[in-house]
Order: sequence, then C-alpha cells, then structure tokens
Amino acid sequence: MEGLKYSSMFYELQPQYTEWGDWCHSPQMYFRGNEIPGAKYNVGWQVFKAPIHWLEQEPHFHREEEYLVFLSANLYEPTEFDAEIELWMGEDVENMEKHIITKPSIVRIPASMWHCPLDFIRVDKPILFQAVYLAGTCGRVTRHIDENGNVQYIYGGPEISHHCRLDPTKKCNYCGKCARLKNEGK
Repeated sequence: MEGLKYSSMFYELQPQYTEWGDWCHSPQMYFRGNEIPGAKYNVGWQVFKAPIHWLEQEPHFHREEEYLVFLSANLYEPTEFDAEIELWMGEDVENMEKHIITKPSIVRIPASMWHCPLDFIRVDKPILFQAVYLAGTCGRVTRHIDENGNVQYIYGGPEISHHCRLDPTKKCNYCGKCARLKNEGK
C-alpha cells in the first residue's frame, strides 16, 4: 500500500508482549492514536484470565470521553460471560457509586467524570477488556492519597515523558513488569 494516497490512514496492529502477570494474557494489542496522523481514537485489547484488584485503584478523570468494554473472550459465544467486575464512578470524587458488571457491557464515561477503582473480582471464564479513549492520546488527572493522608491531584498525559520504573534511563513501554512485581509484593 506504500505510495498510495491514503496509505497513511492504515496502521497494522502489532502484538505487545507484556509481563503483567498470569491474570492477563500476553501478547496484547494497542492503537495509541499517534500511529495515524490526526486520529481521535486510542484503544487497547487485553484478555483477563483471573481476578485482579490492582488495576486502576485510584480515582481519575480524562478530558475526553472514554468507553470501557467488557466481553466474553470467546467471540464465538459472546454471551458466555462469567465474571464480576466492580467499577466506581461519579461526578464528585467524594461521592462515587459502585457498579457491578456481570454481563457483556459497555460503560460510557463522559469527559471529566471521576471513575475507578476498577476491580476484576471474579473471572471464571476469560474476558476481553477494551478501554477506548476518544482522543488520539490519553491524559488523566488522578487523585492520590499518600501515606500521611495528604491528597494530591496528579496530571499524567502524553506530553509528559514517562520513564520506566525499573530502569529510569528508558521510556516506559507499558510492559507491566513493575505492576506485576508490585502486585506480587516484590
């Protein structure tokens, strides 16, 4: 397709091998938006195979709208959903509602709406999880409470260079090894 007028509008998805842990299948697939000039779409696909209470523990919001998709990983049997997922969300970070997801679902999260923690409480059959941001890149404001009870609001976005937590000389590639080690208490 090289040399064609619209070839810049195509992007071949590449597998991203991760070390998130036994609860998440590797490889995963991502389209981070900046691969196609002008794209207003950012998405990842992960298959969750076991419960995990680590993912997205602190409440945050985005400037753009987001959709969370929860499906059976068996796409031949889309109603074969055997999991329980908790998602907190609300307009006010101090007054959020807990929602329980037990069926294939899509959750719309309007721009600036607080959401998370997101906990996969029970996963008896693998599920396909997809987070879709309606912007080319993703930024967020996270509420963090430190060990002294102090509240901080931390901006993390594409214009901030994220360094690898295990090797500060490298840029973070979302391999998940640091999260896996944290989750395992190492």
